[in-house]
Amino acid sequence: MERNAALDRIEALIETVESDPMPVPVREIWVYGDVALGLDPVERLNVYLTKDIRMRGETDPAVDDEFGVKGVGKSVSAEWAAAFPEYVRANDNGYAAPEKCLAAHLLGDDEPVHLEVCNASFDDNVTQRLKGALARERYEQILDPRGVCLWVDGQRDDELLEKLRGGELPFPTLSGALEMLGVDEETAATAADAVQRYRAEQRGTTVRGDVV
Repeated sequence: MERNAALDRIEALIETVESDPMPVPVREIWVYGDVALGLDPVERLNVYLTKDIRMRGETDPAVDDEFGVKGVGKSVSAEWAAAFPEYVRANDNGYAAPEKCLAAHLLGDDEPVHLEVCNASFDDNVTQRLKGALARERYEQILDPRGVCLWVDGQRDDELLEKLRGGELPFPTLSGALEMLGVDEETAATAADAVQRYRAEQRGTTVRGDVV
């Protein structure tokens, strides 16, 4: 999508989080990758949400039957599900999946958008994902560390949004960013290529949920 359209889209997403009940509490909203680098057009809009894990609440068999999934009231808010039943989504085991529910609520069916959802902050998850990807040599699972935090606990950073619109934020290449995190030069180059190839294969709306 065109750069301005991508930034308009992330602003609309932020406004939805600010105005609507969410399946789980959202604490941070980041963008990373192409849109942070000032590219135009943006091949894919990469969005990262930091969420809270719901530790309270009980499931009710009647509620499970109503929505056709388990865990409503525990893994996702029952009040949210009652208000937005069309956005309730389950994982492969039939339990309400917070990341899929968030994607259904916040994104269209076929937008070129990837949504990452995790209980950990962006920086912490970048580190954890990098360690795991290097250990398994699954470089495509690396989370691009070149990110910008646009919203925290209800506060929007309008100054950063304006800098994004102007393409004013300096970032290194992906391999350079990985080297700054301690990856050796050869591995960083190989990993960056793997991430770029993986991104090029993605189509439509995608979502990934992590717990750290």
